[in-house]
Amino acid sequence: MGMIQEFKAFAVKGNVIDLAVGVIIGVAFAKIVDSVVGDLIMPVIGAVMGKVDFSGLFVVLAAVPPGTGTSLDALRKAGVPVLAYGSFLTVAVNFLILAFIIFLMIRQINWLKRSEPVAATIPAAPAEEIVLLREIRDNLRR
Repeated sequence: MGMIQEFKAFAVKGNVIDLAVGVIIGVAFAKIVDSVVGDLIMPVIGAVMGKVDFSGLFVVLAAVPPGTGTSLDALRKAGVPVLAYGSFLTVAVNFLILAFIIFLMIRQINWLKRSEPVAATIPAAPAEEIVLLREIRDNLRR
């Protein structure tokens, strides 16, 4: 029973919950970036470069069995080794966009931290000895 209570205490800590929320948001954000790259950016790049579909770019590394299709999926299903550099290009563009967006977010957060007004610090009360010495000084002046 102690292990269950220990796990419960661990699981409901604030930083663990924050991490779980971060992972969930990160997965959703990655899907958005995949869509932006796959549905918006790569088609434009493909159109500029001559209607190239990057996801279908590959090099066959072995003999293709007769009757096998020439698409990347058909070759992979047939167990033919292929160098799918088009998929790599898509993932690399995804990474660059995601890294740039994270850079912009961190930059904005740092800017907001710098622009926050600094709270007025309350001076610490003088030590008791200082207070007594001041009282003695004031009494001697009289």
